[in-house]
Amino acid sequence: MFKVPPVTAERLQLLLRAMPKAELHIHIEGSLEPELIFALAQRNGVSLPYASVEDLRHAYAFTNLQSFLDIYYAGASVLLHEQDFYDMARAYLARAAMDNVAHAEIFFDPQTHTARGVAMETVINGLHRACADARSELGISATLILCFLRHLSEASAFEALEQAQPLLDKIVGVGLDSSELGHPPEKFARVFARCRELGLHRVAHAGEEGPPAYIWSALDALKVERIDHGVQAMHDAALMQRLAQDRIPLTVCPLSNQKLCVFSDLKNHNLRQLLDAGLCATVNSDDPAYFGGYINENFTQVFAATAMTARHAYQLAFNSFEASFASNADKRVWEHRLKETFERFVEHD
Repeated sequence: MFKVPPVTAERLQLLLRAMPKAELHIHIEGSLEPELIFALAQRNGVSLPYASVEDLRHAYAFTNLQSFLDIYYAGASVLLHEQDFYDMARAYLARAAMDNVAHAEIFFDPQTHTARGVAMETVINGLHRACADARSELGISATLILCFLRHLSEASAFEALEQAQPLLDKIVGVGLDSSELGHPPEKFARVFARCRELGLHRVAHAGEEGPPAYIWSALDALKVERIDHGVQAMHDAALMQRLAQDRIPLTVCPLSNQKLCVFSDLKNHNLRQLLDAGLCATVNSDDPAYFGGYINENFTQVFAATAMTARHAYQLAFNSFEASFASNADKRVWEHRLKETFERFVEHD
């Protein structure tokens, strides 16, 4: 590992924004800014229960995961056509490129849309086309992860997988999201086994509001390669040891955790403890339009609150590339760029 010299606090904030990074926990529907929601609603003739952009922003006062999801699904109702999905993803990728995201693995929730009569190919083709254009026009790599909604049945997940089967060359893996409590990972063991047979990568939300037992289940019942969130692992020493030993990545989302009251204040966030315990933790934005910040805001705010150092910054960015499903060749390129960025900053201190 590159030995990182100290960087002043002021320079560290600049470094966090400038360093290349991967984003591995971003729900594309959660990147829908109120302005785009209203623009798409007008374009598609969809009526919204909010009078203005400002009214919608004021509704973003969440007390838990479910109160957020209620508004999240309402916002998604404006997405009807392939161009809508393209515009949504393209807007996120342009913002991510500005934040020096070199690679993004984007979650999407097709059941949210197919339940409204939107075809699976409409969803995937729009998102995939945006990813392809972003690579050529913005220089950012992006892939897609199809997420099953855990508050629905496993039969519904199997149906979504079947609908996506002709389009599997356009996604890199599958995930599990939505309401965590009361919906343990093992509920989806069979559909994840099928995805494994199909050669798809596997991730799952676990240990955000749910207990450490959900993380164990995601690993053992679903055979996932990454844990999304995972912050509750701190309450289980044996689990912490396993996550560190097996280098199971955690895609941590600080501002989301604060907004949904997982942590009352960012200064209480356990990201630094996870890193110092040797875990492959990463920083991500989750649903940035709703939680008050894209990836760079997550980095700068959690670092300011927890007094993490340049060493932690390098480790988090390095972890993000290591934890990605990108090729080893791409990982080496990004890791080299990361080292170069840190060397340039250190030279000026």
